[in-house]
Amino acid sequence: MKVKIAVFGRKEIIDRAKALVADRDDLEIIPFTYANVKDVNAFIDKAMMCDIYLFAGALPYVYAYEKINKKRLPFVQVISDEYMILTSLYRLQKDLKRISIDGFDRVHVDNVIRELEMGDKEIYTLEFTEESDITIDAVVKHHHNLWKEGKIDHVLTSMDEVDQRMRELEIPVSCMTIPTLNLEYTIEQAIAIVRLNQSKSPQIVSGYVRIPHLESIIKEKGESTANELLRKLHHILLKFGRKTDASILSSDNQFILFGTSGVLDHITNHYRDFPLLREMEAELNTPVDIGFGLGLTAKQAEDHAKLALDRGEQTEISNCYIVNDRQDTIGPLGVKKQFDTTRLYHSLIHKAQLNNELSYNFLDFISVRNNEPFSSNDIASYYNVTKRSAERTINKLLSGDVIVVVGEEKPYTRGRPRKLFTLNQ
Repeated sequence: MKVKIAVFGRKEIIDRAKALVADRDDLEIIPFTYANVKDVNAFIDKAMMCDIYLFAGALPYVYAYEKINKKRLPFVQVISDEYMILTSLYRLQKDLKRISIDGFDRVHVDNVIRELEMGDKEIYTLEFTEESDITIDAVVKHHHNLWKEGKIDHVLTSMDEVDQRMRELEIPVSCMTIPTLNLEYTIEQAIAIVRLNQSKSPQIVSGYVRIPHLESIIKEKGESTANELLRKLHHILLKFGRKTDASILSSDNQFILFGTSGVLDHITNHYRDFPLLREMEAELNTPVDIGFGLGLTAKQAEDHAKLALDRGEQTEISNCYIVNDRQDTIGPLGVKKQFDTTRLYHSLIHKAQLNNELSYNFLDFISVRNNEPFSSNDIASYYNVTKRSAERTINKLLSGDVIVVVGEEKPYTRGRPRKLFTLNQ
């Protein structure tokens, strides 16, 4: 069944979203182009036949937040992250010292300033939040006041409407462009949420939660410290259980959770950030593993939860995975796998001898797959090239020590196992 994604944004962004999925038969972009961001609310009801709502901008989501929240509609928002800021600053092609930016989390801006050692620059950030009373006039006034006070030389805005008003006021301005990588990631995220929703009812949810290094903690800090961590973890889970109508049991220094739609609704609504894991990390100051399993019976859900929990053992950080009734693995929830894009790009050019286009394509491929192991078939499928062409790229990457073999993928039908690769980091 086709996934129908309602996209709210400017025509340019919607056209790009359509182009990204043009060759896919499993999904359809339903466009909602607005001339004025205030029109977004009126479009919400017209999109009721869609599976999920995608907001291609911070302000459209802020305007629609109340209605989306009230109706409990599934949605995603194109992430405004450090990569978008870096891309936008690069496109300026100017050494600007004083800039006013809107639509971004101040933390992301500060991270970019620190990473690029831009301490000599003055950057003013106007954040958009669900609770803030943000309007086009308010954003224009914010930038205009900074300009009149002589504090800025340029405005970097996330909205065409503000861009136009700045030009009318003869204030130097640039409009941010959503990177293709961010747009592509958000579309894939929307599909994952819809698939999860489609598979969740009338299923049972089981969850396993544990502190992976509890024995080491007992040896290093004593049993009382370990017991205190378990007590805190139990308290967090009981609070989560009350919120989601789930039952919490304790067994062998780990906790077992049983629930139904309440748990899955919470997971779906927090697919990207997953605050339960963040709360555990902050409270316990130690990694925590969570595995959720879906099934038509309690036994099936429990078995799948164990598989999901085992999936998280491969890393030393906190993890949360889901295994559904088809044994598909979804995740990690709330965890973005990091890799050094600058270092990787340098290796692609100088070690693997790839050209610029292939190098950028491979960076996109790794990012969209969240740095998961891949086969030559994955590359062939992702870029719609022949298997022979994909294998040539793989050979160059192997020769340049950019990737290494990490295992084999067993085919569902007869045939030789496919080699799996990952970055040589």
